[in-house]
Amino acid sequence: MTSISWFNSLIGGAAIGVAASILLAFNGRVAGVSGIVTGLLRPHANDWAWRAAFVFGLLAAGTFMLTGAQTHTPGLSPARLLLLVPAGLITGFGARLGGGCTSGHGVCGLSRLSVRSLVATLTFIAAGALSVLLTRYFAGAQG
Repeated sequence: MTSISWFNSLIGGAAIGVAASILLAFNGRVAGVSGIVTGLLRPHANDWAWRAAFVFGLLAAGTFMLTGAQTHTPGLSPARLLLLVPAGLITGFGARLGGGCTSGHGVCGLSRLSVRSLVATLTFIAAGALSVLLTRYFAGAQG
């Protein structure tokens, strides 16, 4: 990991923490993306606008970083990019099925010292590590 990527990761993590804190302070809501999107799909009174703004911000920031920023993402072909949409939808479904996502548990839940969030976050990390191990073993992936 280079010093630049370490610094960018630190700034990105701090920005996520600040954004989650602002949402909690001003809206009284935990920044769990799967819950926010689910609430957007099944709106309640006075709930839709902030959820739509939140999701729009996520999509706009991702689009900007992919197209507008002067960064290079090695190995991200249009075909792989198209796989991200169904992968994201499946991940979102699994997060709702499992009772929360990495943002809700890993950022907000851990900061509130939730044991349930600690267990969930450790499970996410273990599942991710296992996925990488299996992908590299069975697909012969290098890297």
